[in-house]
Amino acid sequence: MEKKEVIVPIGPYHPLLEEPEFFKLFCEGEKVVGIDWIAGYNHRGIEKISEGKSYDQVPFLVERICGICSTSHPLAYVNAVENLVGLEIPERAKYIRTFIAEMERIHSHLLWVGLAGHFLGYNTVFMWAWKWREPTLDIMELVTGNRGNYGIMCPGGVRRDMSEEDFPFVQSKLDDIKTKVEMLTKAVLDDPVLLARLKGVGILTAQDIHNYGAVGPVARASGVAIDVRRDDPYAAYNMLDWEMVVVTEGDMLARAKVRLLEIFQSIKIVEQCMARLKEIKGDIVVKVREVPPGEGIGHAEAPRGECFHYVRSDGTNRPIRHKIRAPSYVCIPTFEKSVVGGQIADALICLAGVDPCYCCTERLSAVAENGKTLDGETLLRLSVEKTEALKAKGTPV
Repeated sequence: MEKKEVIVPIGPYHPLLEEPEFFKLFCEGEKVVGIDWIAGYNHRGIEKISEGKSYDQVPFLVERICGICSTSHPLAYVNAVENLVGLEIPERAKYIRTFIAEMERIHSHLLWVGLAGHFLGYNTVFMWAWKWREPTLDIMELVTGNRGNYGIMCPGGVRRDMSEEDFPFVQSKLDDIKTKVEMLTKAVLDDPVLLARLKGVGILTAQDIHNYGAVGPVARASGVAIDVRRDDPYAAYNMLDWEMVVVTEGDMLARAKVRLLEIFQSIKIVEQCMARLKEIKGDIVVKVREVPPGEGIGHAEAPRGECFHYVRSDGTNRPIRHKIRAPSYVCIPTFEKSVVGGQIADALICLAGVDPCYCCTERLSAVAENGKTLDGETLLRLSVEKTEALKAKGTPV
């Protein structure tokens, strides 16, 4: 009897998707033979809104792109502005930026481990991981005043200093996190049920990573050693002792390994930052008087991978162009490679392996002109035509 292809929809509203995104799985029996997906249900126009904000206001805007990457986006943005201005920030500010960024990585990876357990129906892992990520939020609340959207980054440095009086509390929480994550890591890597659900599932080869341009833990789990913190150092990363976590298996278990092991590296970095901040005194910000005409690029290694910001200035106090590319934008397409040929039951955990942030990927897909709605292909064609016309005039694009 000939098998009949059926369609299994995931989203745009689904108990395991925290944001609206639609995936259509084409299946023959239990096997996934193809996928189609639609992004763009929540386009918020962040890049356009940025053009109406001053350079100092934009960090508050972009940290709201994603609640879990609320340091990565403003950090990449201020790197771009400082690249445009040609500005070197104070050394103390570099260590504070690094401290905040690594605490966010710990928070993000623990959140991911919990969600991965939930996706597998293993809610014990979910409850453990989410309970143990609370101390990271306690630390961030103490240091920045907020448990999310920390409001710490600004062009030229940071907005708030750190006090040595807080370090004993931070260290005690880090020690507790380290002990609990060690136990969690051993439990995950030794559990026969989790091994059965993760090992050999959703394999991405190093060539797949290059083909899709994937970044972050997804790339490092497939043996591709890329990390902005090492490859193009910013903040204080080139002044600290840490190691990039790289494994080669390329399956779901490898992606879990990378994120769990990176937590220990982040703790190591945070501890070094506190030690250096005891020694380094001085300013935490350099005042940016004006931003000259020009272009700047900045990136940061978000928990999900490279977060890239491009800023163009015309010499006023607002950017005239602000382009953002988050890591999920290049990692989510790898879902096609990891899920096709696999089982329906593994589809959601393969998607979770990307650690997708859909708010980070939102782009305009349609616009009405004279009462007519333009589809994606038409918008792409019009964009290409305009780009070519600008090039012909000698206008920078």
